[in-house]
Amino acid sequence: MPNLSQFLTIFELRNAEKLILLNANELKDAHIPPFQPDFPVLLWGEAPLDLDAIRIILQTTYADSHPLRLSAKSGAITKLDLGLLISSKQDSEINAIYIPPLEVGTSLSAFQEIVAHLRAPDGCPWDKKQTHQTLRQHLLEESYEALEAMDAGDATGMAEEFGDLLLQIVLNAQIATETGDFRMGDIIKGIYDKIVRRHPHVFGEIEVDGVGQVLKNWEQLKEQERKDNGDAEKGILDGVPLSFPALNQSQEYQDRAARVGFDWPEIDGVLDKLMEEIEEIREAKNGKELASEIGDLFSVLVNFARWQGVDAESALRGANMRFKARFGYIEKYARENEIPMTEMTLGEMEDLWQEAKKTEL
Repeated sequence: MPNLSQFLTIFELRNAEKLILLNANELKDAHIPPFQPDFPVLLWGEAPLDLDAIRIILQTTYADSHPLRLSAKSGAITKLDLGLLISSKQDSEINAIYIPPLEVGTSLSAFQEIVAHLRAPDGCPWDKKQTHQTLRQHLLEESYEALEAMDAGDATGMAEEFGDLLLQIVLNAQIATETGDFRMGDIIKGIYDKIVRRHPHVFGEIEVDGVGQVLKNWEQLKEQERKDNGDAEKGILDGVPLSFPALNQSQEYQDRAARVGFDWPEIDGVLDKLMEEIEEIREAKNGKELASEIGDLFSVLVNFARWQGVDAESALRGANMRFKARFGYIEKYARENEIPMTEMTLGEMEDLWQEAKKTEL
């Protein structure tokens, strides 16, 4: 096996500056490349390398057109795009792969660096003034914009909005680093440990039979965490943020309660309850009772949505967008025909509403 200097010579690399040298065995159980993609990487091992497995892992980060250089035991170099990295008999002598770096700004550490620069003395006046509290509204807005892209199935929009969300996380982490409260490493290590701890059926010896048992185990693990953290008096629902939108909050409450068995055995019970709540609305004697019964009706509708695997918040958001589009259709007709909407009859508007619905098909 050649040493590093020999590999540098083989691949015509001038020096090892920023070069990541990685044994192919490190990829054995990996699902993504265990290195920064904006650094050059020299992957080596005993021939033959498992090129198919290496390709699949690299494709999670690099495009199929990403150029590679392969070295054989003889020292021969082959240039090949990632998508064509397929195991074959003639490749049985391959013992090293050089992976050129992606462009600057494609790693989390590179992004952390520019955010830290924004907060540095020679950075941006606006960013330097921000605190956790001043960024709160921005985090909320970016979350809703990400949800909007997700609801629209807009992949390009999702990529952009997730980036905006990442900015909020990294910026808050940088502020906490400066105040000495915590660092990005604490955030990542904390959620890393939590995911491993709450998935003993993946990373441990526990066996589960289906999603239902996974969720039940999840709640048991969270209950033990509350005890370990001195929060034994907190209930299952206490972890749901009070700042959640009401529909999200209702669905999460009911979902968590169902995980421990507090749920209708069949969906017929939900439907019966739905009809019961409608009747109670009819029988409400005053505004206070009516408001309470309407709230109960919403709650049962959310439970019905949960049973059907529908996100209630997204469903209502979709209905709102359809209402806006259909009403906009009526407005456009009135505007183009110079008819004041206040002079249109309900029947005319209903006809236009139905026309608008047909355009959605």
